[in-house]
Amino acid sequence: MPEIASLKELAPSMLVEARLQSHPLTDIVGETNAQMDRLFSQVPLNGKQVAVAVGSRGIDQLPLIVRTVVERLRSYGAQPFIFPAMGSHGGGTSEGQRMMLESLGVTEESAGAPINSTMETIDLGHSSQGIRLVASRPAIEASAILFINRIKPHTDFTSTRQIGSGLRKMCLIGLGKIEGAFEYHRAARRIGFESMLLEVSSEILGRVPNIFGLGLIEDGYHHLARIEGLHGAEFASREPELYALADQWMPRLPFKEVDVLIIDEIGKNISGAGMDPNVTGRDIHGIPRTDRRTIINTIFVRDLTPESHGNAIGLGYADLVSARLVAEMNRPITYTNSLSSMTPASVRIPMHYETDEECLAAAVRMSGQTAPEARLVKIRNTLALNRLVVSEHYAEEIAGRSDLTVLEKLTAWL
Repeated sequence: MPEIASLKELAPSMLVEARLQSHPLTDIVGETNAQMDRLFSQVPLNGKQVAVAVGSRGIDQLPLIVRTVVERLRSYGAQPFIFPAMGSHGGGTSEGQRMMLESLGVTEESAGAPINSTMETIDLGHSSQGIRLVASRPAIEASAILFINRIKPHTDFTSTRQIGSGLRKMCLIGLGKIEGAFEYHRAARRIGFESMLLEVSSEILGRVPNIFGLGLIEDGYHHLARIEGLHGAEFASREPELYALADQWMPRLPFKEVDVLIIDEIGKNISGAGMDPNVTGRDIHGIPRTDRRTIINTIFVRDLTPESHGNAIGLGYADLVSARLVAEMNRPITYTNSLSSMTPASVRIPMHYETDEECLAAAVRMSGQTAPEARLVKIRNTLALNRLVVSEHYAEEIAGRSDLTVLEKLTAWL
């Protein structure tokens, strides 16, 4: 076991503030209503059911947006209901997915609309490459479907066509529930995730009438920065442009090399991969990606968010985790998600110790550096990169940069 005493030899730490892309919306209700009017002002909805798709991500202002959408749909005379569009999350059960929405602040009371969380699906045929098309029955039987989702780079693949997490992905993985998630991830193994996503979303958009979307973009501070209403026919042309904007605004770690990255929490509300590989640089097999600007030698994760409801997918991308996190892991829920996405590496349990001090000592040793030389960075999660705790080794670099400011010197790492 590593010597805990070696932690006393670590370089002192500093609390650093990073200046990120900041573009917060000031009138979220007004902008949501304006985009809804753009979509539905000419659509006869009086007395019609509209399925509002809500996913499992911790999106800024999500409860407010959902409530505003429901109220606007009612003003058109529509009868909206919410359905969880989150594939296999929540253990792939109706109650589990309802609980996921509740943990994000979306309930029947908060939204002012019923939630239909049934996992029942119907078949829509097959794509040109033989992929079975599966969709939520209540959503398909509604007169219109409105997808609400954040657009950003995907966690499992690097896109060459500027498509990732967003409206087109929700058209298949979210709309397809657990059965569709299995089908589509299996197809992705055969033809690649990006090719599968492009083909299946095109097939769904071509076969299901009256699909609409609210594409959401967050800035570097995880603040809602853009809301854009899109007709289904606009998804293919407009979503890549929004993807490029999200990628430009997305925060990254500010250093080229980190010996040990300490992450306080991971979870499904943070990222589909628990911790975003676009930040950590680990791919779906836990292997370092060559397209990331920060090289991280060792990752130590401390906790699981309560909102994840025991889904610890992503812990396998860490090199060390706390025994506390392992104990919080709900294996059936976690394994259901992993089986659906076919990412077994994401749920492999890493080396773990009873105390954070033991974990950190092991992480330093694993990094290949001595304690005095180790360059450490600590973040709350991969969505919160505006404040970091960093080793004094970075002091000289920070002094020469306008995007980083030392706020105070600290006395302890944990």
